[in-house]
Amino acid sequence: MANIANSRSSFIFLLCISGLVSGQIRYSIPEELEYGAFVGNIAEDLSLNVRALSGRNVRLVSDSRKQYIEVNLENGILFVNERIDREQLCRQSPSCSLSFQLALDNPLEMRRIAVEILDINDNAPSFSKEEYASGIIELIAPGTLLPLESAHDPDVGTNAISTYQISPNEHFGLRVQARNDGTKSVELLLEKPLDREHQSAFNLVLTAIDGGIPNMSATARIVITIMDANDNAPVFDHETIRTNVPENIREGTFVIKVNAVDLDEGTNAELTYSFSSHVSQNARKLFKLDPITGDIRVEGLLDFEESYIYELDVEAVDKGPYPMVGHAKVLIGLIDLNDNAPEIEVRSLFSAVPEDAQSGTMIATISVRDADSSENGQVQCEIDRDIPFQIQPSFKNNYKLVVSGDLDRETTPLYNITIMARDRGSPPLTTSKIVMVTVSDANDNVPRFTQSSYNVFVMENNSPGASIFAVTASDPDLDQNGELSYLMLGNNIKYTSASPYIMINLKSGAINTLLSFDYELLKTFQIIVQAQDAGSPPLSSTATVNVVILDQNDNAPIIASPIAWNSSSAVEILYHAFSPGYLITKVIATDADSGQNMRLTFQILEATDPSLFSLGRLSGEIRAARHFREHDSMIHRVIIHVRDNGQPSLSSTATIFISILRNVTEKPSVRSYQPRSPEQFPDLNAYLIIMFGSTSFIFFVIIIFLVVLKCKQNRNANYYLSTSSCCCIRWNSNDALNRRAIPKELLNYSGARQTLPISDTHQYTVCLTPESSKSDFLFLKPCEAPLPLNDLNVRGGSVRK
Repeated sequence: MANIANSRSSFIFLLCISGLVSGQIRYSIPEELEYGAFVGNIAEDLSLNVRALSGRNVRLVSDSRKQYIEVNLENGILFVNERIDREQLCRQSPSCSLSFQLALDNPLEMRRIAVEILDINDNAPSFSKEEYASGIIELIAPGTLLPLESAHDPDVGTNAISTYQISPNEHFGLRVQARNDGTKSVELLLEKPLDREHQSAFNLVLTAIDGGIPNMSATARIVITIMDANDNAPVFDHETIRTNVPENIREGTFVIKVNAVDLDEGTNAELTYSFSSHVSQNARKLFKLDPITGDIRVEGLLDFEESYIYELDVEAVDKGPYPMVGHAKVLIGLIDLNDNAPEIEVRSLFSAVPEDAQSGTMIATISVRDADSSENGQVQCEIDRDIPFQIQPSFKNNYKLVVSGDLDRETTPLYNITIMARDRGSPPLTTSKIVMVTVSDANDNVPRFTQSSYNVFVMENNSPGASIFAVTASDPDLDQNGELSYLMLGNNIKYTSASPYIMINLKSGAINTLLSFDYELLKTFQIIVQAQDAGSPPLSSTATVNVVILDQNDNAPIIASPIAWNSSSAVEILYHAFSPGYLITKVIATDADSGQNMRLTFQILEATDPSLFSLGRLSGEIRAARHFREHDSMIHRVIIHVRDNGQPSLSSTATIFISILRNVTEKPSVRSYQPRSPEQFPDLNAYLIIMFGSTSFIFFVIIIFLVVLKCKQNRNANYYLSTSSCCCIRWNSNDALNRRAIPKELLNYSGARQTLPISDTHQYTVCLTPESSKSDFLFLKPCEAPLPLNDLNVRGGSVRK
């Protein structure tokens, strides 16, 4: 073992790249290298970018059961992955190499790499015995050769046994000859005549030396006894005998006969045949030599693929008192028959083939071999033609299985591919192998909603957090490619985002409200829901959800006119000379609700003199029902009840004091109501003049402001006027246009980090009702139709039609 260590330490590493010959790269390395030892730089030799190696999926495909060589994808260096024992791998073959394929993708390349395993002198020669004894007759002539048992050295080439040496003596020398198998045979050469009486025995030392650097050796003792008389050795008819037999020859069949002649007489001429010590144990099991007749017969099963020729050394030994030996060589060659079916080996590169694999993608390598020779060992390989795969030859007896058509996992998730290999023997032998190819899922299906658009109706004043709807989408892909999540992409709410109002469940698609809706603030909005899978890259689709808020009767009528001067009651003053039907005042009320919930009716709930006044049920006009009489009270208290048409209905009341003056200089007083005579009222003319003047001024300012605002809005926005609203105005000398605007407020809600401006502006247009011939007023809301969803401009979202 010390010699082996010295041999390894002193071995000069030789790397040779023989070059690229027909796409082949050759390297040479010594055996017994440790793990990680450098073999070659494949990136440099192929002029590849080291960074591109991992991207091109570089891999080694070897026929060996062990992966002796591996490639480092970070630097492109081939290294030893497992210790290589040349003697174990190739025995004593003159040449020994590892062949494998280097496969690269994008584009696909196949390079054949051969790594020659160089022998190192790691084995010392050895003899089967420490001592050999032999006897020779004294009459043997100088120049006679005495065969000696050769030493054994597993190494080859220069590391094998190169020579033998004999210990110094006067009579014997050595003759070393090369055999056909590359080994050395050694014979003891008699150089000087023997004289038994002078020396009856010789004790010699035979040394076998290999050619390694440093060399290694083994010794054996040779004991030669000098015998008398029998001075003729057996001689064979031929030194070398050749014959051929078919490999399927039966056991016991006669092969050949060997024959030798001994010129001596008697027992010195009686011969016995046997195999020499050079014949291997395997050959002894396959052939039997008759010791008397010299017949050689088949003893076991022969196989051309295991060995196509057998070399048998035969000895003929006479029966003299000092036996002499004759030698001959028998060469038995085997004739190959087509007795081996092809073998198929498939190495898959993918556990599953992605369904989006491009045509030409290599998914497996196929190796076929046939142990027979000549045409019996030539193999053709094919697969079915009605599948989206095909095989392409790469080099001798090697193919690649590639994708040749479109794959669709949703249609065919699994293929059973039958590979047929047929040799060219007569008759041909066929082998088949089924390869299971699984198609893995690719994210090639877009999620699909059950509808492209959904309409959702929600009653206002809903409970926050309640689910109002759920969108559903499906994706036929598998696992994460079919795992969907839902989110809101955009919305369509005037002036603001939908996110404070609603949220969508990421997994279920359920849409929940965050706030309670108010129809008077928000009537409808639109959101765009996206369903997105978890593939890479993800695929998505969208659907539109139109949310319509339904009105509830949640707003009581508001008395807009007449205006209460002491925060609780309104005052109207008129001259007593009025006639029946005279318009005293008009009760104007508004309701923020819509539809029937905003339709108002008026009635007198209480009056000082119910016979003096009448009230328009729909118009709210208070008119004189008759002429004023002298005994009538000068101050009248009228309580007006305003009720909407909702279910249940809501109502409001207004108290109006009507002061009747007998002349224009009279000063009315309504500070505290009690039926009294006109002279009890204080002077009110100054207050009335100021009040009417201020009211008129404010009224005209509001009219001018609204007209300017309306014109500006008509220029900058697309407003739609509802023809069903009958927005028209009739004027006469007794009527006035009242328009009330509720200012914008800021809506703050819990959980939000922003203050959202919400339009709280309600506009009411005074329109003359066609049913009134007395200039009745009817308030219709809204006078402008809601904007269509596709005309809305949404902050933070996109407009979609």
